[in-house]
Amino acid sequence: MDSYNSPSTKPLYRGTQIVWYIIGLLEVLLAFRFILKLLAANASAGFSNFIYTVSYPFATPFLNVFRATKVEGSVFEWTTLLAMLVYLLIAWGIVKIFFMSKTVSTPEAAAKLDEEDK
Repeated sequence: MDSYNSPSTKPLYRGTQIVWYIIGLLEVLLAFRFILKLLAANASAGFSNFIYTVSYPFATPFLNVFRATKVEGSVFEWTTLLAMLVYLLIAWGIVKIFFMSKTVSTPEAAAKLDEEDK
């Protein structure tokens, strides 16, 4: 039986789709946060307030890593860019773990090992 017809293939595929969907949403929220801060958006406006409130828990672990660059009301939040990179790397790592659990046949494994040995 090849790995494409394995019973674990569809759940692995769905799992990777879910991970990429969640990280996509998170990246969009953080990108909006970054742009709104950069353009000095009114924090009390409904949309800005929503984005800041929802993205805050994800940005918080990174907020003191770098100083924000401020120019006439605009804030270049380096920490939001760092958060986006870290969450993307975490998602990539989770997807790689999913692929490591994929069923492979002995010939497929031997071929991969031969590729890595070169």
